[in-house]
Amino acid sequence: MFKSTIFTPIPNLKKMNILIVGGTGKTGRLLISQGLEEGHCITVMVRKPNKLKINNPNLKVLKGNVLNLENVETAVQGQDAVLSALGHKQFFIKTSILSKGTMNIIRAMEKKEVDRFICITSLGINESRFRLGLYYTLFVIPVILFFYFRDKSKQEKLIAQSNLDWTIVRPGQLTNGRKRTNYQHGPNLGSYILTKMISRASVAHFLLKNLTSNLYLHKAVGITN
Repeated sequence: MFKSTIFTPIPNLKKMNILIVGGTGKTGRLLISQGLEEGHCITVMVRKPNKLKINNPNLKVLKGNVLNLENVETAVQGQDAVLSALGHKQFFIKTSILSKGTMNIIRAMEKKEVDRFICITSLGINESRFRLGLYYTLFVIPVILFFYFRDKSKQEKLIAQSNLDWTIVRPGQLTNGRKRTNYQHGPNLGSYILTKMISRASVAHFLLKNLTSNLYLHKAVGITN
């Protein structure tokens, strides 16, 4: 288990061109605002640009769909890194939005030679199975989020099989709490009994700090309070 204070920055990569996918979601909006505060140049690809009411000279909003490979290739061009907070609310039907969208991101990044990819999934996926607590393990995941988590599992496997410099970030239950910097992060976080939580603002902070760290390169990492 590690504290967030041990990140070792890579020199000369403090300010970056970053593509954020899933920018209209709650976590995505925080990624945008925190990224802009840090001085990064942010590009956001969204299906409905009018949903994103943020004005900043360092923000570029592109209309596009992650399920359209040409749209993704256009958005990826010229970026230093891609951050994905991709999600949806189609919980009760079989879906492949996350895996297909992520496959397009991977293909576009490999074609455009953009290496750094950080993607949010969740505790409870693959080798972190059961680590979101009994309530999620016995009820929420099998009853409400079965198809959603199955697609997330496939999404993670596609990322791990890619040639990118990837990091998978698995938060606990997301909250709208304030940003904290003393959160826990590591490969074996979570609980088989209790549901561990983390604020979306803290997750956004963690993703941005990982842009300039090799600590979790080619690894999946949990994050909780």
